[in-house]
Amino acid sequence: MASRSSRRSTGRADRRRWLPLRHLLPLLILFAMLAMLMLRGYVHSEILADFRVRPEASSDKVPQKILDGGPVIDTRGGKATSLEVPDHRIVLTFDDGPDPTWTPKVLDILKKHHAHAVFFVTGTMASRYPDLVRRMVDEGHEVGLHTFNHPDLSYQSKERIDWELSQNQLALAGAAGIRSSLFRPPYSSSADAMDNMSWPVTEYVGSRGYLTVVNDTDSEDWRRPGVDRIVRNATPHSGKGAIVLMHDSGGDRHQTVRALDRLIPRLQGKGYQFQNLTEALKAPNADTPVTGAELWKGRAWVFLVQASDDITGVLVVGLAAIGVLVFARFGLMLLLSGIHARRTRRRSFRWGPRPVTEPVSVLVPAYNEAKCIENTVRSLMRSEHPIEILVIDDGSSDGTARIVESLGLPNVRVIRQLNAGKPAALNRGLANARHDLIVMMDGDTVFEPATVRELVQPFADPRVGAVAGNAKVGNKDTLIGAWQHIEYVMGFNLDRRMYDVLQCMPTIPGAVGAFRRSALERVGGMSDDTLAEDTDITMAIHRDGWRVVYAEKARAWTEAPESVQQLWSQRYRWSYGTMQAIWKHRRAIVERGPSGRFGRVGLPLVSLFMVVAPLLAPLIDMFLVYGLLFGPTEKTIVAWFGVLAVQVVCATYAFILDRERLTPLISLPLQQILYRQLMYVVLLQSWITALTGGRLRWQKLRRKGGVSAPPTATPPDRRVMDGRPVA
Repeated sequence: MASRSSRRSTGRADRRRWLPLRHLLPLLILFAMLAMLMLRGYVHSEILADFRVRPEASSDKVPQKILDGGPVIDTRGGKATSLEVPDHRIVLTFDDGPDPTWTPKVLDILKKHHAHAVFFVTGTMASRYPDLVRRMVDEGHEVGLHTFNHPDLSYQSKERIDWELSQNQLALAGAAGIRSSLFRPPYSSSADAMDNMSWPVTEYVGSRGYLTVVNDTDSEDWRRPGVDRIVRNATPHSGKGAIVLMHDSGGDRHQTVRALDRLIPRLQGKGYQFQNLTEALKAPNADTPVTGAELWKGRAWVFLVQASDDITGVLVVGLAAIGVLVFARFGLMLLLSGIHARRTRRRSFRWGPRPVTEPVSVLVPAYNEAKCIENTVRSLMRSEHPIEILVIDDGSSDGTARIVESLGLPNVRVIRQLNAGKPAALNRGLANARHDLIVMMDGDTVFEPATVRELVQPFADPRVGAVAGNAKVGNKDTLIGAWQHIEYVMGFNLDRRMYDVLQCMPTIPGAVGAFRRSALERVGGMSDDTLAEDTDITMAIHRDGWRVVYAEKARAWTEAPESVQQLWSQRYRWSYGTMQAIWKHRRAIVERGPSGRFGRVGLPLVSLFMVVAPLLAPLIDMFLVYGLLFGPTEKTIVAWFGVLAVQVVCATYAFILDRERLTPLISLPLQQILYRQLMYVVLLQSWITALTGGRLRWQKLRRKGGVSAPPTATPPDRRVMDGRPVA
């Protein structure tokens, strides 16, 4: 008998073997959207469509009796015969429909004059407009097949012909619960136009049980020659019967409708009857009901087609929305970040009447940061501003606290606690801090000597409650690191300039941020209600009436994830935590005062730009792939490069503002193709976790200690004296 512990381990292994639902659902949703898009493209003849039309060929292999015979060709049973419509009988036939604009008008005219007709429908149109097919049947008309995608069958294999017919029948079954034995080949004409290429198709279709119906009177309404000409073309001579070719789809058919309203009563006055084909031939009805599995398969098909059209319509609206959001965000970032830079870089700019010189408490929450913590603490010891350093060891098991203590550095205290999470560690540090200005940083981050000084200068303005620093990627020598570097400079810091001007900064980065103690205490300190405690506290401080600003010169270098798995974990937590914070502070939308201002300005912007826009952004790439594969390819490529050009402009501007080298931007196109897709799935997974009420635990990233010190290169706006940068 297995032990209890072994059963538990086996159960855990079984659970790990299965893909978690929150991972599976995003992939299923993306696959479903792509499938709906493909189905819509197939039904709209954008996929698998063949628009080739074969030129005329010789007819020496076509039986003479067929060339000289009537427009109804029967090759069933291996024998070739043809039939003509009796005198004073007119069989009106309409090709290429049903069309939502013109078919109802044609049906109205037929109903008005008590006339019947045969509608040769394509499967694509019948699938999209099943109500019109049902109306045809209900009003006594016959429905025939005109293939699914309207290809020239002389180019197609027998397998493709079977597919076209079966799909056409499937559409009829779903639309009206019938199947038909009447068939009209696309691009067909009269019997005497049959040639050596079309005749084998007619023979094969007959072997599948179909009557091939061509015409002997072409109204040529597809040319739109005028109502009078259509009426003359459609009128048979000397009282003979006729199968008249007309169209209820494929373009503007207003001439057809008007000609029909004139033709029918005129010929009825001469004794003509307008009948279905089987009525005119005194044969059993060509349309027979379907039941059972065939009927339900047809209904399922029509339902999926309708759903694909509806979903694609929503996706197109979403694509338009993401286009507006993307360009609105780019426009705002370019405009407002420029305003922010000009304002803060003026020689006369001051945060207050006097610079801030009072000492600062720096809180460093640390959990298993043995590889990074020494670099972090030593970078703080080079600070140009007076500080005390509090390292709060949150139950580390790798000796993090011992490493700090062994350094023996002045003004460095280690506070130990059982593992309780980052918010609890920060609150513990706040309770033990000696000073009123609090700087918070991560245990894997290193500061420049001037970072703390630059970070606290905005507190010269008594209205400022918190300051966001300039977080940068320190390990940007890998491809993933370079992509994150672009994201940090363009997506985060350019955003923060914009939000600073709008006075609705959503997040103080955990890597580099500063707070007034009084502001923190007024909102209850750091909260563990969300996984994005930095976003949560920033929103709370906004709602309490404080200003939150951005200090671009307060640079901090952090270790970004170096593997896809680690990056996934980090961004999943960020995305989910941001959603939690937005939901937590949702009441700000209806409140008054500073809270209401942030709620009605900040929350919508954060929701649109940080949640909704990234959620809809995959549509750009979905339609890109679709356009590349199925067209219009050239327009798709131009549109994609247009969007990329705008992103390049914004990224270049952001790099110039941050005084960064432009070399990493070489990988920007590849970032858009690969890196962004990962972010899409992460955000979609976060949405699903939020909507399903899931809880996400804190996910600790494994550090490598790759950022040991800030870059040695001196920024171009700083002078050097005795080896130390000074203002």
